Amino acid sequence: MSTIQLQQDGAVATVTLSHPGKLNAINVAMWEQLCATFSVLSLNHDLRCVIVRGAGENFAAGADIEEFPRTRSTIEQGIHYHQEIIAPALQAIAECLHPTIAAIEGVCVGGGLEIACACDLRIAAPTARFGIPINRLGFPLASGELQGLLQLIGKARALEILLEGRMFDAAEASAARIAAGAPLAARLNKQLIRRLMPAVAPLDQHELDSAFSFLASDDYHEGVQSFLDKRAPIFTGK
Repeated sequence: MSTIQLQQDGAVATVTLSHPGKLNAINVAMWEQLCATFSVLSLNHDLRCVIVRGAGENFAAGADIEEFPRTRSTIEQGIHYHQEIIAPALQAIAECLHPTIAAIEGVCVGGGLEIACACDLRIAAPTARFGIPINRLGFPLASGELQGLLQLIGKARALEILLEGRMFDAAEASAARIAAGAPLAARLNKQLIRRLMPAVAPLDQHELDSAFSFLASDDYHEGVQSFLDKRAPIFTGK
């Protein structure tokens, strides 16, 4: 059974992504639970730090692709899925009042990597593997999620990850050191960094429809179906 688990140990809260048998792939219900969980955490002024981890030996294997045929098959569904389901969850993580750390083991790809990117820091175990290999599934990274990736790692690295579908490692950090620091200073640092980062104008409706036009393509449906069929995709560029 998929779920978002929450535990608190003193001033540190731990949010665990759990989807047994699917490498903690994140379904719609889990995205919604993530949003609600982080909204609640931001109201808890006794916390100093929030850790996000995956159950077992993996962080998260991205979105639950088995849901796509019924939740993400049309342009309208795609816009709703990314703007009303995923975006609020990532925003709740990114705007959490407290410093956040992604503690990563094993697989951390796609939506799992987006969650890690939304955190302030990332700690990688030696077993961690990162990437967004969606070029093998026939679709691009959604515009809002791409913006977050660009802000974190820049244009060159984002293109490398997306065009090559490559895997990579992350740097280490420490939850204990953050929790030992001044919480008001940490919160102000987060607020000022968000304020000083340049903002971009939102996409207009035409740009938004264009960004999700891939959902009407043969390649997108072939990518998803080949994943479900456990076979190599045959892309035609149509």
